[in-house]
Amino acid sequence: MEKAGEQILQGKTKKYSRETVQTVLKMAWPSVLESFFVALIGMVDSLMVSRVGAHAVAAVGLTTQPKFIGLAAFTAANVAVSALVARRKGEGRRKEANQVLAASLLFTICMTVVVSAVCVALADPIISLCGSSPDSHQEAVDYFRIIMGGIGFTVVSLSINAAQRGAGNTKISMTTNVTANLVNVVFNYLLIGGNFGFPELGVKGAAIATVIGSAVGCVMSIVAACRKGSFISLVYIWKERLRPTLTVAKSMVKLGSNVLAEQLLMRVGFLSVAVMAAKMGTAAFAAHQVGMNVMSLSFSFGDGMQVAAVALIGQSLGRKDVEMAKTYGHICQWIGRAIAVVLAVIYLFFGRFLYGIFFTEPEIIAIGVQIMRVIVVVVLLQIAQVIYMGCLRGAGDVFFTTVASTISVTLIRPIASYLFCYALGFGIIGIWFGVCADQLTRFIFTNLRFRSGKWTKVKI
Repeated sequence: MEKAGEQILQGKTKKYSRETVQTVLKMAWPSVLESFFVALIGMVDSLMVSRVGAHAVAAVGLTTQPKFIGLAAFTAANVAVSALVARRKGEGRRKEANQVLAASLLFTICMTVVVSAVCVALADPIISLCGSSPDSHQEAVDYFRIIMGGIGFTVVSLSINAAQRGAGNTKISMTTNVTANLVNVVFNYLLIGGNFGFPELGVKGAAIATVIGSAVGCVMSIVAACRKGSFISLVYIWKERLRPTLTVAKSMVKLGSNVLAEQLLMRVGFLSVAVMAAKMGTAAFAAHQVGMNVMSLSFSFGDGMQVAAVALIGQSLGRKDVEMAKTYGHICQWIGRAIAVVLAVIYLFFGRFLYGIFFTEPEIIAIGVQIMRVIVVVVLLQIAQVIYMGCLRGAGDVFFTTVASTISVTLIRPIASYLFCYALGFGIIGIWFGVCADQLTRFIFTNLRFRSGKWTKVKI
């Protein structure tokens, strides 16, 4: 009995060994760095736009939710791609993994034509539905048309990078996204303010800069996927004449349909709350938008750890190593908690300074300080639930994540926001109390599901 106990203890020690932690860090750091830089450059983007005025920040903010609704189908497909490629790599099935990418690219190209055409044609009524005000409406319409007109570069790159991440090639995705966003910043400087002889285009310039950066990232993703020796390879797909099969399509639909439902229902919740915020006035909405950028920054760390969790857990379950899958999930959580605490401290003490970078108006800064106090609590819940979501998605447990997100984002977030904002009279800060309620609910759901272990039994 004692010997058996020692063996179990040694097994646990081995699972949580330095090598295991290093494996997680090696997989995670490129994704964390990538997500952080993308979010940081998003903040820089908003900072550059803010020089035009608060109305410009509000205009860009108005396009956020309709843009993500347009991207919902692509996001769903990419979650399925990452999970399936990770599982197939764990099973040692390279051909099937590349068939998944082939199917994803075919879907992406066809769907891009439809989504781009609809969004460009209906930009004006779409932005009106988002609660635009007269001083920000036309700028938002122009920005949305340009962004969605060039969305093809973004979604093709995302599709390829999703497959690379599932295979564990997180550095490739990091390099392409960071480069694309740096190009975006350079052209922001040239086109927003009209520097070095370039035309002064304001908000339109920011949109054009985003499309140029996306085009650069797309080319880099394609070039990286053409390497012959890599597990995911467009050259391999071409040489082997790989085509999407019915089996691959069924697997993608099985996973992707749940994620698509999750994305669309979540966006209903996000959009309804964004409309509430927009109705509070340009100043309040501008402060709200910067708060959302800060949320994106903290989300980036959780998202980076989530990418590692999807790949490592998917590959472990592909090898039938359930205990190692759980171990990777726990380690990702530990790292995430440490990051969340550091961010919470920074937000608590430097919130006013951060808003002072974006705005000079005392009214907006005062609102921003209150928002940052709520974000201090939100970030602790947000990073944890994002990582838990990644663990569940990596295992293919997407039906549960859909239900959890629907209840939290589509129902609790807007209802709580409305109650705090209007019924209890907290104004724009009430919306952030609703955000906190949403994050708390998602944390509880995903934490309980992860601890139950039921996600390890899902077949994909």
